[in-house]
Amino acid sequence: MTPTAKHTLQPDLARLIDRHVSDELPRQTKRWRYYRNPVTSGEGRSDAAQAQGLPARLQPAEGRSREVVIENDIAWRVHTLVDFMFGKPVELSPQVSDPDRGNLIRRFLSAVIEVNGGANLLQDAAVLGTVFGHVDLMLRVRGGGPFNLADPVDAASRFVIEPVDARRGIPVLADDDYRRLNGYVLRVATATDQGHPSLIDRVKGRIRGDAASTSRFKSHRVQVWDAHQVVDLIQEKGKGYRRIGSARNRLGRVPIVHIQNMPQPLRYSGLSEVEPLIPLQDELNTRLSDRANRITMQAFKMYLGKGIEQFTERPIGPAQMWQTDNPDASIQEFGGDADSPTESAHISDIRDAMDKTSGVSPVAAGVIRGKVGNLSSQNAIRLVLMGLLARVERKRVTYGAGLQRLCELILHAADVYGVLPNTPDERRVRIDWPDPIPENQREQIELAQSKIDLGVPRQVVLNELGYGDCSSHEHNNVQE
Repeated sequence: MTPTAKHTLQPDLARLIDRHVSDELPRQTKRWRYYRNPVTSGEGRSDAAQAQGLPARLQPAEGRSREVVIENDIAWRVHTLVDFMFGKPVELSPQVSDPDRGNLIRRFLSAVIEVNGGANLLQDAAVLGTVFGHVDLMLRVRGGGPFNLADPVDAASRFVIEPVDARRGIPVLADDDYRRLNGYVLRVATATDQGHPSLIDRVKGRIRGDAASTSRFKSHRVQVWDAHQVVDLIQEKGKGYRRIGSARNRLGRVPIVHIQNMPQPLRYSGLSEVEPLIPLQDELNTRLSDRANRITMQAFKMYLGKGIEQFTERPIGPAQMWQTDNPDASIQEFGGDADSPTESAHISDIRDAMDKTSGVSPVAAGVIRGKVGNLSSQNAIRLVLMGLLARVERKRVTYGAGLQRLCELILHAADVYGVLPNTPDERRVRIDWPDPIPENQREQIELAQSKIDLGVPRQVVLNELGYGDCSSHEHNNVQE
């Protein structure tokens, strides 16, 4: 490595990775598990990840079985947010004066994004950012011979954009600016073929019940990026990290675009949408499980018979009779489901709290209960979804700026590799977001007619409707 890179990264590599594994990885893993709620086995719902947040009285124990209900109210809120953000394709508009030049740049950028997944790439990045609080986009340029310089669009497949979640990427920040990267550490893979544990380690592991101590040594392969080159290293038992390869970084900068989900002042990571929902999700699962246990105990009527011979051997049902000479004999009925208004109100309050915390209500996901007013008007829909739309607009600020930096990085790489020579002034791109609410064409036409009646120039109104100069030209031809 160059002296600068060696000074800034290599001495602190082990410390950076250890701090990431001990501090960042557990927190981010918990966020992901609450979002995905994976089931470790098919034996029952109690194996779901969110079941770990239930109180001890609901945890499985020897000789005790409890009803456990897990309702993942986090995942659908995350998906709804992503659908409103990237449910429709965004438009890239290069800010260059020459229309032909701008069209070529737009086609090239669109081709690079499309070969990397297109809308799926943006949705994946939005999911990772929403769950973890931020997402890093890494740009790689694959080898494989010279580029086809005749048509830059054909070379788009050599540009690879990889979304990196917070569990794999470790930023190396500048000491004087948390927004500037000196380097980036990427945990590439995990290997388990680096030797066997000793006999003493295996015996200690069996005594403690620690399966990890009895397995093979786990090592990690990492890539260290800086402005000059990328270095591949592998962890060796008791020896730290050993260099196994390196390559030149022709871009002259760390090829990472960092996107905060929601801004967090003076921090590299942004705000996660999942983290504030975790305690509410635990409370919801607890109350749903308590209600399930109550229903299990009270859904069926039970009978207590006193002084009746062979009471347990006779079925309970219509036209069944018991006869006894015991004047103190009796049959007492108990059980049966009973209404619990406070329980239902508490569960409803928890769901309302999750709606306010996330900004996503069930109406946004298509769940409409009762009367919510006349939603045929576009303004009425916006009023109902005001919280969600405000959050989407706020997220579009950070993700839009991230997309602009990604386009700038792609064009910088295209210039370095000679695929599409360009200047820094040509790398400015405007992001045009679609309206998340479907437009009512009738209302748009009526509003346009009202503007014309008020004296607004006809061409200005046509431009607002999206018809532009073409419509004006056709209109003039009709008049001629």
